This record gives sequence, C-alpha cells and structure tokens, in this order.
Amino acid sequence: MPGFVREKKRITEPNMCLSSPLMPDHSKGNHRSPSQATDEIESPLLPGLPDDVAKYCLALVPRSSFPSMGGVCKRWRSFIQSKEFLMERKIAGMLEEWLYVLTMDSEGKESHWEVLDCLGQKHRLLPPMPGPEKVGFGTTVLNGKLLVLAGYSVINGTASASADVYQYDSCLNCWSKLANLNVARYDFACAEVNGVVYVVGGYAVEGESLSTAEMYDPDTDKWTLIESLRRPRWGCFACGLNGKLYVLGGRSSFTIGNSRFVDVYNPEKQTWCEMKNGCVMVTAHAVLEKQLFCMEWKNQRKLAIFNPDDNSWKMVSVPLTGSTSIGFRFGILDGKLLLLSVEGDPGYHTLLYDPNAASGSEWQTSEIKLSGLCLCSVTIKA
Repeated sequence: MPGFVREKKRITEPNMCLSSPLMPDHSKGNHRSPSQATDEIESPLLPGLPDDVAKYCLALVPRSSFPSMGGVCKRWRSFIQSKEFLMERKIAGMLEEWLYVLTMDSEGKESHWEVLDCLGQKHRLLPPMPGPEKVGFGTTVLNGKLLVLAGYSVINGTASASADVYQYDSCLNCWSKLANLNVARYDFACAEVNGVVYVVGGYAVEGESLSTAEMYDPDTDKWTLIESLRRPRWGCFACGLNGKLYVLGGRSSFTIGNSRFVDVYNPEKQTWCEMKNGCVMVTAHAVLEKQLFCMEWKNQRKLAIFNPDDNSWKMVSVPLTGSTSIGFRFGILDGKLLLLSVEGDPGYHTLLYDPNAASGSEWQTSEIKLSGLCLCSVTIKA
C-alpha cells in the first residue's frame, strides 16, 4: 500500500503521493427538463430491440468507445456503470484486462496513473484525481472501478488524516466521490472480498494506532463499522482469499517489531480469528491464481507464496536482472506476476512469473517499461 509506516508521527515525505486539482463539473452545461429526463430513463436502450438484446449489443462495443457511449443518454451511461454491464461483457467474451500503474517521476515530485493493456502497450494517462496530495492511502478494485481511499495530507500547513474515498470509472474515464469512511485513517489495510470493500487498522487523525474495521456496500454507498481487530495494527496490507479477508504484515501494539500474525475475517460469521505464520516487512504483494505472493524487505530475491487451502508458504527464487539492489512492486497482467522496478535502473528488465508454466520456464522477461518509478498497481477487467 502506498505510504510510510510511522508510529505516532506525522508523514511529511513528498514521495508516493497522489495530487490533482478538483475536476470541473461538466454536467452544469447539460440542462434537461424533468419530462425529458423521464422520457430518457424510460426509453428503450436501442429502439426496436428488447432490452436484453440491446444490452448484449452494447456489450460488444470496443472498450475505447465507452466514454463516448456514456454521453449518448442517461440509460446508456447508467448501464455502462452497472455490474450488469460487466456481466454482459463477460458472457460475450469481451472483457479486456488492463493494468493501472501509479508512477512517480525520478525526482519524486509528481505522480500519475498510466494504463497498460494485456500486451503491455501504454494506452493513456488517467484524468487527475480530485482532492489534495496524499500519502498512506489505499487502493483496491470494485466492480471494474478503481477506488482510492483515505490517506494523509497537509492542507494550508495543517496535517490531517482523510476519510475521503474516490472512484475512477475505467469505462467512462472519470472520477467521482463516494461516501466517506466512518474513521479517517492512513497506513491501513484494504481489500475487496465478495463484492464488498474492507478497511482495517492504520493511524487516526492524531497519529494513534487503530483496531477499527469497516466495510463498504456499493449498492447503498455506505460504510458500516464491523468487529474490530483484537489489537491495533498499522502499516499492514489485506487481500481476499477463499471468500475471507486476510490482514498481514505491518506492526501491532501487541508485538515487538513487525508482526507475523495474520488476522482473518470471515464475512459469513462476522468474526476474526488469527494465525501466526505470516510474512514480516512486506514490500510487495499480489493475489494470483488464488494464492498470495509476497516479497519481504529482508529477502528481495525470494517470492513467498501463500496457499490458503492449507495455510502453507513456499519460497521461489527470483532470477537476477540488472542491479542486485533493485526493489520491486508487483502487478498482475495476463495471468502472470510482474516484478516492476521501484528504482530508475536503466539496465532492469521487467520480470514475469507464470505459475502455470512448465517447471524451469516460470520466469521470463518483458519489454514493459513504465514512464516513472512504480508506486503501486491494480488490474481491472472491463
């Protein structure tokens, strides 16, 4: 998760931040009478076709045309924004997988999101995100949309934790604001599980560590507090495996140094349990093929792979490429794990790990080159 772990301290480093001015409201120039709006909502998606056929037809349109489609009428825009649209795309075999990477320039001053397709070809940059500069924020994907949650910012000399949540619609290429968290926080864990987003732990407004957790329901645009962790935890990360929420890494007020405890939340029972065989000081993580891939700071040349079926770990050696001191962030693209450089080493070639390849052929190199240093990434299918 982008950010820095500091207990009882403010974060002032300029690195790993998101910044942009507020987006202008283009809707003000598009005035419709109430009767026009009602007719538009009740009109068929495509005249002369039943809606189920029309929905399938719209799902066949190339992804690059979605923003234009969203401007045709409210019904088209609403459909493109819905979970049903993604399901129609999946049924039609039209889902496209794109990698969204937050990069920072070599001087650590500016960051932006760039988009790569399944071949690693750069498509575009995202529009600037609303809100002030932030560090310690969280990112996750929900229903084909990128969520950027909370974080730490300094506004007019005043430092504070944020409860803001912004959503990027990958189909319509625009940002919008969602409901605020109940508890402002930074350096926390977040993940999507079964269509719900969870936020856990972190630091609060005054720098105190948190044990609180909450969940977001996209159907109601509402955050609800759930059972808290057994102990405050910060600088951690989370992932969804086998329908459960796993919280790993970071530190806890009940441990000396970095925590090996794994907190596991069962949404059906609405309870937490814990294991004691997690990773510590995790610098990169990603879920692929229903397994968790981690890299620890103390061992940058080993992948630690967690299997939730039997709660076991295995280690896989990482081949050297370029400098031996290269640090990594992970990305997922086309069923492979990408090892993206967090340093500006011109001799580094992006590594790919294919868990389904024949023994001895799991590692390859890629021509993927980012425009800056990788801070984090998410994969979106739409």
